[in-house]
Amino acid sequence: MQSIAGLLEFGGHLRGLIAATPTGRTSWSDENFGDLALKLFALQYEHNEAYRRLCESRNEVQSRKIEDSREIPAVPASAFKDLEMTCLMEADRTRVFHSSGTTEHRPSRHFHSAESLLVYEESLLAWFSRQFQIEQRIPIVCLTPPRELSPHSSLVYMFESLRRKFGSERSLFLGRIDDDGGWELKMEAAVEALQRCVVMEQSILILGTAFSYVHLLDYLIGRNISFKLPAGTLAIETGGYKGRSRAVPKQELHQLICERMGISQTNIICEYGMSELSSQAYDRVPQQFCSSRRKEAHSPSSQKDQSLLTSAATRVFHFPPWTRVQVVSPETGREVIDGETGLIRVFDLANVFSVMAIQTEDLGIRRGDGFELVGRATLAEVRGCSLMVV
Repeated sequence: MQSIAGLLEFGGHLRGLIAATPTGRTSWSDENFGDLALKLFALQYEHNEAYRRLCESRNEVQSRKIEDSREIPAVPASAFKDLEMTCLMEADRTRVFHSSGTTEHRPSRHFHSAESLLVYEESLLAWFSRQFQIEQRIPIVCLTPPRELSPHSSLVYMFESLRRKFGSERSLFLGRIDDDGGWELKMEAAVEALQRCVVMEQSILILGTAFSYVHLLDYLIGRNISFKLPAGTLAIETGGYKGRSRAVPKQELHQLICERMGISQTNIICEYGMSELSSQAYDRVPQQFCSSRRKEAHSPSSQKDQSLLTSAATRVFHFPPWTRVQVVSPETGREVIDGETGLIRVFDLANVFSVMAIQTEDLGIRRGDGFELVGRATLAEVRGCSLMVV
C-alpha cells in the first residue's frame, strides 16, 4: 500500500475546518462539501483496497468518473463485518471499534490510528459544543462501563471524550461487565449519585443507551424512588436495545425519565451514531436546552405540558455540516422527496481513514437536510436496496 500522506494532509486540513466552524470562519456550502468529498473519495479509492474492489464491482463506477459527490458509492455498514474497510496499515491500527450487540458473532470493525482519533474527537467535541453550549465543567453521569472495561466500544470512547472535555471531578461511569460479557448498572451507586446531585442543586449531564435507562427506571419504579434533578439537567439517550432489556416506545421511555428523574422532556435528547461513523447526529425539539442558571418548574402539571409539547413535535436528527445525509429508496437507490421514507445513507468526511459513504440499515423520513428516525429496516428491504455494494 502506498504512503497515506495525502490522507494525513486531508485529515489535518479537515480538523482545521471543523475547529473554525463554531466561529463562522469557514463555509460548508454544498459546493465546498462536494469538493472535499470528491477529493476524499479519490484518496480512499486509492488507499482502501477493500473499498476499491467493491467500487470496481459496479459497472457504473467502472464506466465513468464520479463528478458529483452525491454519486460516490456507499458501502453497506455490514461490509465492516467481513472486510478490512480501512486505509490504515496493520501496524498503524492502534484502536478498533466494534458494533454493539450481544448476539452478533461477527461485529463490525472500524480501525483507528492516533491520527484518525484526532479527527474523530474534533468532530465529536465541536458538534457537541455547538449543540449544547456547556459553558463550564459539570458532573457527567455515564450509564455504561468505563473505557478500560469496554475498549472496543465507540459509544464508551465517545462518553469518555466528553467527560475529559466537559466533565467535572464528580463525573463517573456507573456500569460494569456482567458474567455474560454484557453491560449492567451498579444500581445502588446510580441512586446515590443522583441523590447527591439533587442535594447539591447542580445540573448534570446523563449519558446512556436506551436499555440502560430502562434498567435504571425499572429499578426506581420497583422501589418507588423518584428524583427531582436540578433545572438544566440534560439526559442524552443513544437508542438501541439489542435484546438487553425490554423494549419501550421512545415516547413512553422519555415520559418515564421525566416522571422518575424530574427532567423536562425538552431536555431529553436523542443521539444517532454508529461504530462505522466518526460523527454523530442529535435530534432537535423546541427549547431543548436549558441553562444551569435558569430556574424551571418541576410540578406534575408543567411536566405534562412539556410532554404534550414534545410528543407534538417531530424529532429531527441533524449531523454536523461536515456530514451529509441522504434518504434513499430501497427499490431504486435514489433520494426520496421530503416527507418520504427510505434508507439512511451518510457521507461523513470525518471518516478520513476508512470510507466516507456508509449505507445504513436504518429507515428514516426525510425532513429537509435532516431525518426523522423510523427504525431498523427488514432484511428483505436491505437486500433489495440497489445501492448495496455486494
